[in-house]
Amino acid sequence: MVEGFHPALDAELGGGVRGVELGADEAGDRGERNFARFVFLDEAARTLYADWERVAGDCLAALRLYAGRHPDDPQLTELIGELSLHSDAFRRMWADHNVVAHTSGTKRLHHPLVGDLTLDYLVLAVEGDPEQTLTIYTPEPASPSAEALALLASWTGTSGTRPQAPEETHNGAG
Repeated sequence: MVEGFHPALDAELGGGVRGVELGADEAGDRGERNFARFVFLDEAARTLYADWERVAGDCLAALRLYAGRHPDDPQLTELIGELSLHSDAFRRMWADHNVVAHTSGTKRLHHPLVGDLTLDYLVLAVEGDPEQTLTIYTPEPASPSAEALALLASWTGTSGTRPQAPEETHNGAG
């Protein structure tokens, strides 16, 4: 699984496994597809990320790093203002002044359809544009996470139908 990330602007959530993971098909307008907005303003993020506090801290640290490089960015100023107004957690973490560029690690997620996922990630810089990064997520081979991702990937086909959650399926015998 691969995602592009620009911490102050919109994350690419619209396709592939990441789109299914975050429910991007239902995300609506661009504002809802911003990763920082998702993490701090959408309760689904707290359910999705088993280590939400760490994910939120990493996201905020990346925003602060970007803010240091671009203090006059009006989109960033607007985003920070919005998050400060609507998220107590953002305000608390922003006050810590944490600045970190994470280049590798592990994320634990809880997907509503396939359950728990553990994914290692590696962040790569895009040559010629240090503001852009490419994040590659990989499960341990032959692990339950690898099987779950394969299942999610199978649902991103062209049929346009989305599978039901296990609790939504019905046995015809009953």
